[in-house]
Amino acid sequence: MRLGYFTMPLHPLDREIAITLEEDRQAIILADKLGFHDAFVGEHLTDKAENVTNSMVFLATLIHQTSQIRLGTGTSNLSHSHPTLIASQAAMFDHLSKGRFIFGISPGALASDAEALGILSEDRNRLFAEAIDVILAIWERDPPYDIDLPENRFKVSTRVTQVPAIGRGVLMKPYQRPRPEIVGTVVAPGSKGVVLMGQRDFHPMSANFLLSHWLPSHWENYAQGKALAGQVADPDQWRIARTVFVADDEATAREYGGNNANSPYRYYYRQMLTKMMMSKRHVIFKKHIDEDDTHVTLDRLLKELVICGTVSEVVDQILALRELTGPFGELVYAGMDQVDKGLACRSMELMAQEVMPRVNAAIRSERKVCAEEPLMS
Repeated sequence: MRLGYFTMPLHPLDREIAITLEEDRQAIILADKLGFHDAFVGEHLTDKAENVTNSMVFLATLIHQTSQIRLGTGTSNLSHSHPTLIASQAAMFDHLSKGRFIFGISPGALASDAEALGILSEDRNRLFAEAIDVILAIWERDPPYDIDLPENRFKVSTRVTQVPAIGRGVLMKPYQRPRPEIVGTVVAPGSKGVVLMGQRDFHPMSANFLLSHWLPSHWENYAQGKALAGQVADPDQWRIARTVFVADDEATAREYGGNNANSPYRYYYRQMLTKMMMSKRHVIFKKHIDEDDTHVTLDRLLKELVICGTVSEVVDQILALRELTGPFGELVYAGMDQVDKGLACRSMELMAQEVMPRVNAAIRSERKVCAEEPLMS
């Protein structure tokens, strides 16, 4: 099981933007030093708490301050820009990073972003679907492109103005061939979008703020999509993001992980509960679809959604999660605001240096036992 990193980010409204941006940069630099496989960063235009407005611009500042970690948009909101822009920018990022780029994509769910862009009344899921089709066509085709897909508003061609002798009219292709890994963040229980991911060889990342019992529905739908494409789903392609805090002692884990009023985990889930209630997407916090809203409380979210404790306790909780979901390829550690930088960094160190080695040792042991069991006659 790989270890990844994801940050939305989500900071208190009174904190200076320049300081929190640098804090989030340093967290990814630390993740690179600790051997995290990849780091994803979200983007929003109109959310003061989530103040990365362009994930590619943010991640570009980390290309030369990291050496191994793969850098992923978490996500590029495809309804926000013309796909020609995103295709060209993503391709350039891939070259700048020498292939360490992961293209994380989504429609863009924040209503205030859509209003600011004048697309509030648009079907952003359709915009997303049309945009990704065009981005892939740009990367697959040569000039003059002549992209005119059925029922797609985006038309791309350089036929009239191209001058091949001087390179005019050519859109950049990615460094990675045929394209970078494409990852889609999955939030909704039973999301049908995951079926399409499986059909198109995009890889799912289940959101950290979704109650764990909904997670198997994501794998079932992904496997269905793979089957429709005549393929077998590989659990290694499934990422599950979780909110984790590891401490050297149990008391610190409980306090910083949610019990204390100043806990960044408490702040995070207070924000998420408010936002999901407002957008009527809070089913992700429910035990079942028809559960009464009054049962969805902040304390329950902290109990259900924060993997918290000492190294041994966190190892046990991750293995229990895997027992529930079945095998998956990567646990993606969700970054929080650093109320206490020492505790935040220590948690990442313990996660990389002690928790994951023990988790992987347990998985290897399990596989060995399974391999040694005699076949039933």
